[in-house]
Amino acid sequence: DYRYFPDPDLLPLELDPAWVEKIRASLPELPDAKKARFMKDYGLSAYDAGVLVAEKDTGAYYEAVAKGRDAKLASNWVTGELFGRLNKAGTALADSPVSAAAVGELVDLIADNTISGRIAKDVFDEMFASGKGARAIVEEKGLKQITDTGAIETAIDQVIAANADKADQVRAGKDALLGWFVGQVMKATGGKANPAKVNELLRAKLTG
Repeated sequence: DYRYFPDPDLLPLELDPAWVEKIRASLPELPDAKKARFMKDYGLSAYDAGVLVAEKDTGAYYEAVAKGRDAKLASNWVTGELFGRLNKAGTALADSPVSAAAVGELVDLIADNTISGRIAKDVFDEMFASGKGARAIVEEKGLKQITDTGAIETAIDQVIAANADKADQVRAGKDALLGWFVGQVMKATGGKANPAKVNELLRAKLTG
């Protein structure tokens, strides 16, 4: 009757749970886990999250931009404007002339309506070319968004007066022309008028 009695020295050691947790915490976050976290914590699509976790530096850059801000807006600027410009210039993210903090500042200016999304693109062009901060460029070039109702109404009245025939068509039910009027008012204000306010005021004046 042969029975096997394992050698005590060969038995697996019982690992200290605290030590195991410490080792687990020290391991880098794997791409799939980070992608799932970005989707859950930031509300990103699977595609955007996948793009942002493709490289370790990319994920870190995005999180620095998104922290405490509109996460989806931050994603749009990092994956769209920044990556597009870096690709066009043949420049790696590590050599970007625009830091995460600088993109974050730009996102802040959009979020608080200091500048419109269209003006933000012009500001970003200048940031990429000069390395200057978004707020400094906005102040230097006088690009703050016009939110004053009186100033916007003045521009609207001028555009309507210069295009009375088209205004009559809108009043007659041709709502498609409203978009054209919005474009004309934005052009008249150098793109600085708040688009939502322009749309609201135009509708009130042309459709009642």
